[in-house]
Amino acid sequence: MAPQRNLSSGRIVFSRPLAFWLGTIALSVGTFLHIPMFVHAAHMGYQLVGMPIDGWMILGMILIVVGLGMAVYGLVPKTDPEVRARLAHIRVKALDDVPLGRTHIVLLTVLAIAILIDIMKPTTLGFVVPGMAKEYGLKSPLNPDGKIPVALLPLSGITGTVLGSFIWGWMADWIGRRPTILLAALLFIATSICGAMPTFSLNLLMCFLMGLSVGGMLPIAYALTAETIPARHRGLLMILMGGDLSLAYFVTSALSAWLQPEFGWRILWLIGAPTGLLLILISRWIPESPRFLLATGRTEEAKQIMDRFGASIVEVSKDEALAVEQRIQGRFSQLFKKPFIGLSVGLGLYAVAFGLVQFGFLLWLPTNLRVAGFDVAAADSLIARASLLGFPVTFISAFLYAFWSSKKTLLLFAMLTCAALLGFVFFEGTVTQNTLLIYGLIVLIIMGVSTATTDLMPTYAAEVYPTSLRGRGSGFIAGASKVGGVLGIGLVVAGITPPTFTGAALLGAIPLLLALVVLAIRGIETRRRRLEEITAEQVGADLVS
Repeated sequence: MAPQRNLSSGRIVFSRPLAFWLGTIALSVGTFLHIPMFVHAAHMGYQLVGMPIDGWMILGMILIVVGLGMAVYGLVPKTDPEVRARLAHIRVKALDDVPLGRTHIVLLTVLAIAILIDIMKPTTLGFVVPGMAKEYGLKSPLNPDGKIPVALLPLSGITGTVLGSFIWGWMADWIGRRPTILLAALLFIATSICGAMPTFSLNLLMCFLMGLSVGGMLPIAYALTAETIPARHRGLLMILMGGDLSLAYFVTSALSAWLQPEFGWRILWLIGAPTGLLLILISRWIPESPRFLLATGRTEEAKQIMDRFGASIVEVSKDEALAVEQRIQGRFSQLFKKPFIGLSVGLGLYAVAFGLVQFGFLLWLPTNLRVAGFDVAAADSLIARASLLGFPVTFISAFLYAFWSSKKTLLLFAMLTCAALLGFVFFEGTVTQNTLLIYGLIVLIIMGVSTATTDLMPTYAAEVYPTSLRGRGSGFIAGASKVGGVLGIGLVVAGITPPTFTGAALLGAIPLLLALVVLAIRGIETRRRRLEEITAEQVGADLVS
């Protein structure tokens, strides 16, 4: 069984630790073998276009592929099919009854760092696009005479995140939450070599693979949190933990303003390697979900993990243990069958709409600001300050979600975001000339997207789906938000919608209005309720307290 806890040392170990660590080392060495080519291009402003791939890079790519295979082999748990098929008849209410302790706080802190690292990947796209377009001569608002649209880069990345969300969700329900998070971290390291690729086609490939890794981290981290944090604290703490998009925009824009003028756009990809290594090093404080272990019949491992949280488990009769989930199949198709179809459609539309805002408006924000006359440092600094101003809203949304209403909080921030987008439409001719107005609108949009995509949607999705579907359901919602990104970027690539302030704002505002209506009808309340109680309401089963 793996990973499982070593009670004498307090460590979490792997089923095949040698394979995992040797693979991680090989992958890391292969990644850093790409750095010399970047360093040698310093005299050319760190531009690598047209340079041949050297032997060290080829060796590095081989090490990355071999190392990734070894590490994955080390992550997949050794499972007995008979054990996986036997559902443990254990009540997990005790996990919700324990007081919030040091182990909970450490887990929240580590997962918040993981989410920050994850979100920084897609937010970086908007900051590398202008420099990449210039180096490769790509078509963009800054270079309208180019032939190949630079929008292909974010399109490849966001397409990868769509697939990654569904794949990671399925894997999380198969091999577990923790191994899936670690696999994403390994890919963070490997795909940082995007910053050393000398051709645009290779950048597209690496950006697609980077999207695969990014797509699954966020929903799985939220699923793990929902399954380990006591019900009375779950909503508040998960929203606070997820206040990372504003922080990610601030960190990414600050790093861009600091590093890009000196080292070029490529440095923003290369820093993904050390952040991925950091995530692997702190993974010792990420346990497996006790609810997942119980749902897959791995009772002894669940007992060990719950002991870390100061919780105990109680054996119950078969009928009571299965009262909530006995009618639920652990299949993706179940998301679109009763009783989950209405909720899946409503929340899916909500996610698509915010994906259009994030990747149809915010993605082009640095570029549009430069078109409006801002230089690189000024544009990135403006976004950094606007992001920082939006960060405190996380605490307000957490309070509203935990103490007012989860459903109404989702609707409120959607309405605020929609209003700000329409502001760019109504004040089209003067918005960039009024500093206070543009700050206010950008703050509202970053605040809305940040709160909805990394706070509200992942938290809500992790609460409304049962254990056997939580990974798939969370992955579906994350994937739906990326589908919105694919649509937004795809329209730009096709030349249907130009990435102007007005066009990008309308692209997000119209579907967001539709999503508001559907979710208002189909959404359910989750505030301070046990996960099993939420599922029981939808399934129609009687939950025995």
